[in-house]
Amino acid sequence: MKNRSKLLSLLLVLSMLLSLAACTKDTEPKQPDIPPTPGESVDTVDTELPINIMVLNGTTGFGMAKLIADAENGESWLNYQCSVEADASNVTAALINGTVDIAALPTNAASVVYSKTNGDVQVLALNTLGVLYVVTDDTVSIDTFADLKGQTVYVPAQNPTFIFKYLCEQNGLTVGEDVIIDNTYSQPADLRTAVASGEVSVAVLPEPMVTIAKAANDKLTVALDLTEAWDTVSPAGSLVQGCVVVRTEFAKEHPAELDGFLSEYEASIQYVSACGENVAETIESSGVFAKGQVAVKAIPNCNLCFVTKYEMKDAMSAFLEIMYGVAPESIGGKLPGENFYYVG
Repeated sequence: MKNRSKLLSLLLVLSMLLSLAACTKDTEPKQPDIPPTPGESVDTVDTELPINIMVLNGTTGFGMAKLIADAENGESWLNYQCSVEADASNVTAALINGTVDIAALPTNAASVVYSKTNGDVQVLALNTLGVLYVVTDDTVSIDTFADLKGQTVYVPAQNPTFIFKYLCEQNGLTVGEDVIIDNTYSQPADLRTAVASGEVSVAVLPEPMVTIAKAANDKLTVALDLTEAWDTVSPAGSLVQGCVVVRTEFAKEHPAELDGFLSEYEASIQYVSACGENVAETIESSGVFAKGQVAVKAIPNCNLCFVTKYEMKDAMSAFLEIMYGVAPESIGGKLPGENFYYVG
């Protein structure tokens, strides 16, 4: 009987120890189920840490669609709180006031935020290369930049105008003399409507506005691919129009979680780029674009990408140097420092 009592006591103590160990384990940060490959971090990853993400809708946000949808369905690895904005100024404001940790936005806007915050943001990855095209109707025939001489070209304000101006000058056209750039329709959506209705014969449009305009007017033609034009006069691959940034403080405090995000983000971009049967639904449900089928048609011409580290730095620094020469204010008035680039 004594031996039996001792055995029961021993089993009771063992059971209590196992229960205590289980409780302790549940309070610790979870270990990763998958390796955070971008930085090859072996640190413990806190999968419960809230990570606030803000995405600009349209092409810049396309690659985030799968990650957003997974987060909403409770299927993401990390704990993302995602929101989608239609106005880039809302994204930059959130970065400046620190209410968002990671954001997808235009490359020039990222540089502006860096300048305004004295280096409080860093570029993690490029997500979109060139998305601009010269579109014409059947009243105009354009095959080269030389054919633009004497034309009035309607272009959205800001970056599209600066990029187009640079390309015109690199191809021997003097803006204001040989070719007129008209910013009457400053927003891409407004210009797309004007092109589709026949009010405008020659315009620079980004995707997916090109796809929408052509669907509404079968007389429209893509005359020039501005990414191809850029690569002939500048370092190839340096027309970079979309990126993902992180608050510098967050990057310093949570490097392992940041590696985990980059792994999931890369997988999301690959999924969207493949344009599988469910991509249209994913894009719509995530909120990054209202018309999923249109997005799927446009994606092959959107140049979605996932470029990080020194390749990202080389491409983006080349682009910003060119933009600084064209319009310094468009990138914040000065070139960002070395710490602008998160190279791990």
